Amino acid sequence: MAENDGSGAAEKLTFLLIGAGIGATLALLFAPKSGRELRGDIADYTKRGVDAAGEQARILGDRAGELYGTAAGKASEAYGNAASKVSDAYGAASGRVSEAYGTARDRVVSGAETISEAAGRQKEQIAAAIEAGKQAYREEKRKAGAAGEGEEA
Repeated sequence: MAENDGSGAAEKLTFLLIGAGIGATLALLFAPKSGRELRGDIADYTKRGVDAAGEQARILGDRAGELYGTAAGKASEAYGNAASKVSDAYGAASGRVSEAYGTARDRVVSGAETISEAAGRQKEQIAAAIEAGKQAYREEKRKAGAAGEGEEA
């Protein structure tokens, strides 16, 4: 299996400190010192190692906080940009819809006027046809009445 080649600086620093601690401990154990002196040295080295590890942890924590702040700022900025673009797109689409509605309304009104004019002409033609039919009926009735009187006489 592939190993993680992208180990971070913190991991490398941790291994360095562990190795240094082990090396210092071994050096003290094999140094020609008394037991009390050796224990004191080990305690001093251990305290320095703990202090160094604590300082590195604080530095890493500060750096993580900075990175978090930067990432949060960029995310907030990206959100603001996206919201602005959505708002702009909504405004543009709303304008286009209003324009299309106005054009469609004008066309419907124009079509209604044309239909109204055509219906008015048809109404006049139908009224004229009805009047001509009435006139023809009266004429035929008059002719029939005149022919009926002539037969009786």
